[in-house]
Amino acid sequence: MRLLLATRNPHKLREFSLLLSEHTIEPVPPEIDLPPETGMTFAENALAKARAVAAATGADVIADDSGIQVPSLGGAPGVRSARFAGEGATDEENLEHLLAQVSDGAEAEYVCALAFVGSGGVEQLFEGRCRGVLTAAPRGSGGFGYDPAFLPVDDHTDRTMAELEPREKDAISHRGRAAREFLAWLATR
Repeated sequence: MRLLLATRNPHKLREFSLLLSEHTIEPVPPEIDLPPETGMTFAENALAKARAVAAATGADVIADDSGIQVPSLGGAPGVRSARFAGEGATDEENLEHLLAQVSDGAEAEYVCALAFVGSGGVEQLFEGRCRGVLTAAPRGSGGFGYDPAFLPVDDHTDRTMAELEPREKDAISHRGRAAREFLAWLATR
């Protein structure tokens, strides 16, 4: 199946291309505008992006919205994960801003909402979660976003997401879990 991925994030394109390797994952054409992420939930944002790209292209589209939630911060950064340190902030600035507000070992959870909007009007949402704790300082050079400070509880080697090999990360990550739900759903259609 050919799927457009409604993102401008090259890291997400690479991850979903691997996670959904039996399908052809293509980036959104540059002339297509993605809507701003103004939803209150990851699912609202993912669905808005998928709907907009499907309407503009007539293609089968997937879109995700994902981020990190920290209970001690009332669930923040949540849907503002990519903008936690302000509009245009880099991954490093967002991570630094988060770590300045939490203690070493603070509980955290990655969340991914993956939306599918099919060319025939079918819409479906999938969710993946990965629980973990935050380190006091970043470690590792893999991954992106908050990965260098996120120790997943499902990996018992005391490595951050940024220290895991891509296949190890995909096996336990929020995106990996959402992608496997999507693949299982597709297999039933």
